[in-house]
Amino acid sequence: MKLHPIDFLIIAIYLLATVFIGLYYRKKARQNKDSYMLGGRTLPWYKLGLSDASDMFDISGTMWMVSLCFVYGMKSIWIPWLWPVFNQVFLMMYLSRWLRRSNASTGAEWLVTRFGQKGPGVAASHQVVIAFALLSCLGFLAYGFVGLGKFIEIFVPWELVRGYVPFAVAPQYVPHVYGIVFTLFAMFYSIVGGMHSIVLGDIIKYAIMTVACVAIAVIAYLNLQGHELAVPAGWFNPFFGWRLSLDWAKLIPEVNSKIASDGYSLFGIFFMMMAFKGVFASLAGPAPNYDMQKILSTRSPEEASKMSGFVSIILLPIRYALIIGLTILGLLYYHQMSLKAPDGSIDFERILPLTVNSFLPAGLVGLVLTGLLGAFMGTFSGTVNAAQAYVVNDIYIKYLDPHASTSRIISMNYLVGVVVVAVGVGLGFLAKDVNTVLQFIVSALYGGYIAANVLKWHWWRFNATGFFVGMLTGIVAAMFFGVLLPASSLLYWFPGLFGISLAGSIIGTYLAPPTEAAVLQSFYKTVRPWGFWGPVLAQVQAQEPGFQPNRNFGRNMLNVGLGIVAQLALTILPMYLLLSQRGPLAITVAILAVVGFILKKTWWNRLGDD
Repeated sequence: MKLHPIDFLIIAIYLLATVFIGLYYRKKARQNKDSYMLGGRTLPWYKLGLSDASDMFDISGTMWMVSLCFVYGMKSIWIPWLWPVFNQVFLMMYLSRWLRRSNASTGAEWLVTRFGQKGPGVAASHQVVIAFALLSCLGFLAYGFVGLGKFIEIFVPWELVRGYVPFAVAPQYVPHVYGIVFTLFAMFYSIVGGMHSIVLGDIIKYAIMTVACVAIAVIAYLNLQGHELAVPAGWFNPFFGWRLSLDWAKLIPEVNSKIASDGYSLFGIFFMMMAFKGVFASLAGPAPNYDMQKILSTRSPEEASKMSGFVSIILLPIRYALIIGLTILGLLYYHQMSLKAPDGSIDFERILPLTVNSFLPAGLVGLVLTGLLGAFMGTFSGTVNAAQAYVVNDIYIKYLDPHASTSRIISMNYLVGVVVVAVGVGLGFLAKDVNTVLQFIVSALYGGYIAANVLKWHWWRFNATGFFVGMLTGIVAAMFFGVLLPASSLLYWFPGLFGISLAGSIIGTYLAPPTEAAVLQSFYKTVRPWGFWGPVLAQVQAQEPGFQPNRNFGRNMLNVGLGIVAQLALTILPMYLLLSQRGPLAITVAILAVVGFILKKTWWNRLGDD
């Protein structure tokens, strides 16, 4: 089945709506720099949370997660810990508040509150954060571009379009042409309307996705009635031992090759490495991308925490209803689908688009496509906004034109947005597939980021030189690891990468004197972190004898543990529901109720305590 005219109409209406949103907010976005980059810090937490969740609901990630669910079943709920998905729990419980208290506009500007405006290593630390932010933003743009191309190609055959295009396109570049078209729409509304238009666009997209996800879930549930899924023993069990113990040999032998190539056969070791890396990545706080920009856009530190908590609640049940729904349809009708890629190999990332194309009625296909295209555009626009903030705020204004007028700043935002998109699209042409880009961003680039960013929150002696050397050694080592090692083994080398970056951070720290006492005291009093801050606490209490340190480490960690349990329950709830697993479903609901009751007392009621 190919697209019906009603599907094209739904997509066209959405694209026109994005153009209108950009034009509508153009005047408001031009008021000043904060209005453009941060929505003037006037947007309520639930709108920003919905927008942030919407940005995370991307095509590339969803295609990857459907392929994981198909292959690994219930055990697939753990694999997104690679990101790690539970970093939202750390943000929700305390880190979003710490970050928002700085009143900064970007991650690089935040460094001024921690290390000051002058001194050894300050300029270098500033520059390395900007470089990291731009590298990761460009990586995410390329990642989204690759997924979009693979997705559209299945729905709109080039034969339908060829007659309207005045130039020839080689078959391998057809997805890139589609990608460029939708990228231009995303670029327009995000660059013209700034944060206001991004948030409204995300809210509309989330509403469309919710309708589409529920509809697919219902179709999958009805199709499953009277049938059993042909899956190996252990597929329905989320728990695991040292080995994965999923044998597809008698059902779909190619799946065993996929498990071997993913490197997840020794699942216990994989899980331990993933959890080790995930905890440190979460302690480091958000990376300088759209997630950080949404936190900095909130009205207060308490609202920043609420926003981060809201993300999991509204994202996971809806997203996993779609994922398990498409997985059910894919398993029921596997032999009717052609998962072979052009090179003859089985491409499990094609399950999502092929299932949508084959088993959904006209109109609903248009809704799903619109939602997923909107998801791409939302992720894309949020990432472009973050990249603009770093280039304009932290390079142009700081170094080139400190007294630039508002109109000049907005014009520079427009120019930077266009350049960033062009470079991101160019990188998309070079990326082999979604997972290659994902592994580079998560395992390599972020692996180099973690050590220095854990220390900046928790150790008073850590200074700008330590930050610069730690980030630089981490990122350079990550690049070498990425080139020399196969993507599937990068996770297992993370402790080595972390150790190199940690050593660089500590050596760099002792190569320079401590940060100025006044800067440290101001940071400690404003942000109120826990950790190794004894000498700074003594200095503050000498001036303010009544000052009390943050003693909430234990409660924060209890809340993090409870939050991760709740997040897993929210993930698996729609899976049990659609698979009619009544016993596990009842247990999951009970766990959610108990954890929710405890967190109401230990988190929500005490948001202002520290």
